[in-house]
Amino acid sequence: MLNKKLVKLALPVAVGALALTACGGGKDDSSNGGKPTFSIGFQGPLSGDNSALGINEDNGLKLAVEEANAKGDLPFTLKVVDGDDQGLPDQSPAAAQKLIGDTSVVAVVGPAFSGPTKAAGGLYAQATLAAVTPSATNPDLTNQGFTSFLRGAPNDNEQGAGMAEYLSKKVKAKKVFVIDDKSEYGVGLAKVAIDSLKAAGVEVQTDSVPAKTPDYTAAATTVVNSKADALIYAGYYADLAPFAKKLADGGFKGIGVSGDGSNDAKFVELAGAASEKWYLTCPCTDATKNTSTKAFTDAYAKKFNTPPGTYSAESYDIANLIISEMKKLGKDVTRDKLLAALKVVDYKGLTKDFAFDDKGELKTKNVYLYQVTGGKIGYLGDVATLSNG
Repeated sequence: MLNKKLVKLALPVAVGALALTACGGGKDDSSNGGKPTFSIGFQGPLSGDNSALGINEDNGLKLAVEEANAKGDLPFTLKVVDGDDQGLPDQSPAAAQKLIGDTSVVAVVGPAFSGPTKAAGGLYAQATLAAVTPSATNPDLTNQGFTSFLRGAPNDNEQGAGMAEYLSKKVKAKKVFVIDDKSEYGVGLAKVAIDSLKAAGVEVQTDSVPAKTPDYTAAATTVVNSKADALIYAGYYADLAPFAKKLADGGFKGIGVSGDGSNDAKFVELAGAASEKWYLTCPCTDATKNTSTKAFTDAYAKKFNTPPGTYSAESYDIANLIISEMKKLGKDVTRDKLLAALKVVDYKGLTKDFAFDDKGELKTKNVYLYQVTGGKIGYLGDVATLSNG
């Protein structure tokens, strides 16, 4: 959960330290023909239990920056500065302050997770530094007064409702067990799913099991004994994996569903056979399956020796929309000018069209469904289409 005391202490420090640098600015580089150097920051988990999700996004950003520099038509040089928050709220202010304190950073891709976003949103707002997330989906984040926060994905009002729609309409589940991991992300996603299931007339049983629970036997036993037709787990892959193993050991025969926090190959790797047949939702498409992202997929695989993962292509798109607005500003890129431009951007990316409403929410609302089959996560399609097909 958010450490409110930590944020209250961090805000005055950040504001005082950054009063002279809030607008940001490039650094002249005589070795590069006098072009200024600007940086795009990344905040997300680059270490820790769920780091695969952050690395996916960081790689997408780095590929976009490398390609933009290689074209040779920029009036500046681009760099990437990383801020590793380990996916944890209490590590988020320090990661954000690292990026805010670097005057070359004019925009940030991230934070990746909802808890860290809530912990750092006020800091980015004070610095007038755009924080454009590919994946922080808790619906309440745009109600916090974070004036520099833009969400590059549909929020969990869409994802939670999509889970409920699929289970109630397609699966025709009569009873669903919903468990959250007590994180900002998990609680928000679970609430939407619960409300949507009840509205559809589905019986719902709920529980909260904190992340890093040492033994999921008790939780799995409760689910099995509930005789539920399906389980929704609102949390991240590092905890779903051991939970799924205990569910399999306990003889759970229902349908398992989780969200984008679990939609990564690491879930399959950690859970092994217990991951089989699990459904995974995501407001992201599979870059390896769409013609619009084929060139990106090839370039990503060549550079990183692995296929793009969850939110890799979305992060690449967000990086390119930032770069496109920077190009319009030329050498006169400042944090406040870039933030103003991004708020009214209309950008056609490889994965979706990017335009934000007055709260910073993405106007596009699509959510997609995946399923683990044969040890791999397979793309099924748009949830709404599948639910009503």
